[in-house]
Amino acid sequence: MKADDIRQKYLNFFANRGHKIIPSSSLVPENDPTTLFTGSGMQPMLPYLLGEKHPLGNRIADSQKCFRAEDIEEVGDNRHTTFFEMLGNWSLGSYWKKEQLGWFFEFLTEVLNINPQSLYVTVFSGDPQNKIPRDGESVEIWQKLFSQKNIAASTVELVTEKQGYKHGMQDGRIFYYEAKKNWWSRSGVPQNMPSGEPGGPDSEVFFLFDEVKHDPKYGPHCHPNCNCGRFLEIGNSVFMAYQKQTDGSFKELPQQNVDFGGGLERLAAVTNHNPDVFQTDLFLPLLDKLETAADVSYQKEAPSLRRISDHFKCAVMMAADGVIPSNKDQGSVMRRLIRKAMISMRKISLNYKDTTLIGELVQATATIYKHAYPQVLQQQKHIGDVMAQESQQFSTALDRGIKKLESLKEVDGKVAFDLYQSYGLPLEMTEELLAQMGQRVDRHTFTEEFKKHQAISRSGASKKFAGGLADHSAKVIRLHTATHLLHQALREVLGGEVRQEGSNITAARLRFDFSHHQSLSEDEIKKVELLVNQKVKENLPVHKTIASQDEALKSGALAFFKEKYPDKVSVYTIGKDPKTDWWSKELCGGPHVASTGKIGPVKIIKQQSVGGGIRRLYAELTD
Repeated sequence: MKADDIRQKYLNFFANRGHKIIPSSSLVPENDPTTLFTGSGMQPMLPYLLGEKHPLGNRIADSQKCFRAEDIEEVGDNRHTTFFEMLGNWSLGSYWKKEQLGWFFEFLTEVLNINPQSLYVTVFSGDPQNKIPRDGESVEIWQKLFSQKNIAASTVELVTEKQGYKHGMQDGRIFYYEAKKNWWSRSGVPQNMPSGEPGGPDSEVFFLFDEVKHDPKYGPHCHPNCNCGRFLEIGNSVFMAYQKQTDGSFKELPQQNVDFGGGLERLAAVTNHNPDVFQTDLFLPLLDKLETAADVSYQKEAPSLRRISDHFKCAVMMAADGVIPSNKDQGSVMRRLIRKAMISMRKISLNYKDTTLIGELVQATATIYKHAYPQVLQQQKHIGDVMAQESQQFSTALDRGIKKLESLKEVDGKVAFDLYQSYGLPLEMTEELLAQMGQRVDRHTFTEEFKKHQAISRSGASKKFAGGLADHSAKVIRLHTATHLLHQALREVLGGEVRQEGSNITAARLRFDFSHHQSLSEDEIKKVELLVNQKVKENLPVHKTIASQDEALKSGALAFFKEKYPDKVSVYTIGKDPKTDWWSKELCGGPHVASTGKIGPVKIIKQQSVGGGIRRLYAELTD
């Protein structure tokens, strides 16, 4: 079964059960300075999980583009990827465990025709310290579902991974694990959650590839959470019913939420009955290009080919959402992915300077997602140019780094890190080249230098993103509303061709990206700033209305990310009357102040180029 078919069957399945289908949000989250990328399907849904009413109702489903940086070093095995799609469905106080577990089991066994004998599930064993009970309700539901397939479903109390490796399966079908494995929040286990954060117990479904032999290096016995590759997690139903309080206790949310996520890549592997997610149509077009260009087989060079295809695809999807390689923020992650892909290309003697090959890989990625994300195909030339330029710059730096290394008489761990930091020369390559000269590198010193660098980077990031979640800070809400004024002011001063290309807002400042072919003059900046502050002084009311996307666009609302908006949208209008007397009108998810006077005076503090005809302005509040 092809990935496009699985995605569509999933969306149709939940549409038939009263869910409204929404498009994927961007990989770059809007108005959320706490994270660089969208890492889960629930991330854009957070306001609604906390009680805000979704314009489409209380049953939602989608397929969300995601990126997880923590998986970068894991890529190379048969199941980890950095970019993935998360099939998701949400109940915002509508249905609960019986419907959710029953529907997912039905989708797997009846729609995808997966053998129920190969399915195993895990549930939450409870957290006495935080007074959160074990999830016996889900166990009862699962037992009934398996019994309908004439499968006995006994429970096993494993609790920890250590116990799992010690005792194994014990003929079980349903396994109790601790919060470390069967509790979900963005911050992990209950004790790590900040106040205000929602979370809840979850129930995960695993597929057993029985033909895969257990690798005893992980432990004497296999179990669902074993890392040997026999079990593959394919779906996680989170029952998000709790919120952490300021005193550390947990209080039940006003509504019982279901937050489901299932990896499309993994479901594609399971329907093909192949534990290797890279042997699906989501990766095969890329692998075919790479095998032909390098004249190598996948069987022989699988780890390198997996890294190249994953990292390259991920960088392409980032570029399609407006990211450009740089030394900061999302751009630095994209740069790291491209460089790691190029290092792996070098290892299998692929010419990473070959712009023709790079173009073919961009085209292959665009073709894979031509139905789900047609904007990748539409931007193919731009993305190819971005990727080619970055690869050429890095190849030049890499050549200089190798030349520098060859000129050194001795290379210790600190020098090795300097080579990595200055030229992008990875430790493995430095070690390989030094080995040819009869030298070795002190890995311990290199690691210590790397940790110091990470600590400095984390410190800088924490200062930069001080202010917390955009939805819970008054200053962020004021600055978010100010972006609407800034956008309209830019269009009036520079022309109607100006379009928003992204934004990022902290309590300290707003950052606004927009299309414009040249730098703004001092006079233009002054005019924009004066116009924004004039509208602040006028104290114009901010109106929120719900309308169909067609109605909103016909009424004059701006929407420069149309593909991410559902059929029913929130429209924010700034002006005396949202129908007849308004100054700014945009599709937006909120939140906003009630009137522009609450924003306060705004000062533009910096402008810069982001490349590709995109300008960036920074502004702050001065009261």
